[in-house]
Amino acid sequence: MLAAAPSAAVLGIDALDILVEVHVANGLPQWTLVGLAATAVKESRDRVHAALVNSGFMVPAKRITVSLTPGDTPKQGTSFDLPIALALLAASGQLPPEVLRETCAVGELGLDGQVRAVRGVLAVARHVAATSGALLIVPPDNRNEAQRVPNARVVAARSLAELVDMLRDGRPAALPTRPTQQLNPTGQDVPDLGDVVGQDLAVRAVEVAAAGAHNLLLVGPPGAGKTMLARRLPGILPPLDEHEALEVLSIHSVAGLLAPEQAQHQSLSRPFRAPHHSISTAGLVGGGGWPRPGEVSLAHHGVLFLDELSLFPRHTLEALRQPLEDGQVVVARAARAVRFPSRFSLVAASNPCPCGYAGSPDRACRCTPAELERHRARLSGPLADRIDLHVHVQRVPPEALAQQTPRERSQDIRARVIAARAIQQTRYAHLQSPHGAPLTNATAPARVIAPGARLLPDARALLLRAADRLALSARAYHRVLRVARTMADLDAEDAVQAMHVAEALRFRPVDSEQVAAAGESSVAPAADVVAPDPVLSPRGS
Repeated sequence: MLAAAPSAAVLGIDALDILVEVHVANGLPQWTLVGLAATAVKESRDRVHAALVNSGFMVPAKRITVSLTPGDTPKQGTSFDLPIALALLAASGQLPPEVLRETCAVGELGLDGQVRAVRGVLAVARHVAATSGALLIVPPDNRNEAQRVPNARVVAARSLAELVDMLRDGRPAALPTRPTQQLNPTGQDVPDLGDVVGQDLAVRAVEVAAAGAHNLLLVGPPGAGKTMLARRLPGILPPLDEHEALEVLSIHSVAGLLAPEQAQHQSLSRPFRAPHHSISTAGLVGGGGWPRPGEVSLAHHGVLFLDELSLFPRHTLEALRQPLEDGQVVVARAARAVRFPSRFSLVAASNPCPCGYAGSPDRACRCTPAELERHRARLSGPLADRIDLHVHVQRVPPEALAQQTPRERSQDIRARVIAARAIQQTRYAHLQSPHGAPLTNATAPARVIAPGARLLPDARALLLRAADRLALSARAYHRVLRVARTMADLDAEDAVQAMHVAEALRFRPVDSEQVAAAGESSVAPAADVVAPDPVLSPRGS
């Protein structure tokens, strides 16, 4: 007898339909599983057999063939245990086959018949709700994330026996979509920017980075406050909307990092990931035999913070080029290519040299020229070109630390950031975002940046002079324009003024070799273009 149970598999953060077919035929007792299954799927035979026996069901002593269709799609994980068991019960006459037609089941089976949690249920729920609208059968620990999806019909079964009783009686009532409780709507559990003393330029850069989703590099000696500044950035970021929240939760669900309480409550805070410098390339950008999302994807719609940037291997940092440029990571394998979204803001902190005191006014640098060159070479020119804001953070004098001057709090800065994001959302509303999220000045297509910037004549003249004198690449030119546009949005200005361009240029690194080459140009250097500190300038490409 033949029976089938619909299921689903997760590839990346998307899901696709899988049909589990079971055929029970006369012959010597044998179990055959086909359909390009990984080891964990093949081991389902023993789990399903034990779960059926311990749940009071009969396992036919016949030839059993299990097919996972489509056969050319790789299957991985333990989520097929439950549909295999249901299809086997239907094929052996212990469950009416018709009750499985309008269902989709995922779940791992314990040897005692308990249904255990699996990864990627949120992606499966989004897929099922958008396509078939079938009744989704999930483990109890995955119920909260499945119920996050609008219009999803969800049933949670604690055990195989309980589920079979519900299906036989025709009473698997779908659970209603759970209304989510909003947590942390204002970033109150994040350290406040008002605690930062004497770093006005760096605080301004953090505000601009938050308003336009720009990348930021903080360079300075130990104890200057680089990490302190970066950890306060989440407190001024705008909240996630529902689409962004579901996408973030889907990634964390696939990675196995989504706890039931996280799925039940909607955290409005954007992700903040801070991996250690010993992380591998696969851990940073994603990979593995069966590709899993890396830190760049876990930081999707949020911030990726790389502390002690110079300690990361150069080849690991170079892997950031594609995610920073494309907003996604494509992990290619022989049988498949998996896409993970990775639209994040990069915030990095680094010492200016190995000893940490190059350019410091109070301590002499002890590094040799060779050590300085190796240190600067860790950050290649192409990668540095993708970082919009470069800030040199100096140590704060003790007398400044002792002052009790009131400083602007994160909630006030956050209000300006949200207003600036709203302006950008309106400006780019006619464009289709690759991930469905609102576009920002940092993520908008290059073709619309120049028209959208609306440069005043003096601002345009200043930018052209700076591009010539500082030998800006095409990418650097447009990134200066993007930053200037964000500064104008923070000021609620319709057009970009010269002061916005001048301020944006302050945050661009300039290689000393570029400055020298520009000095040979026939165009006289502009007096109002100031080159940043050469200490910030990366070397090597």
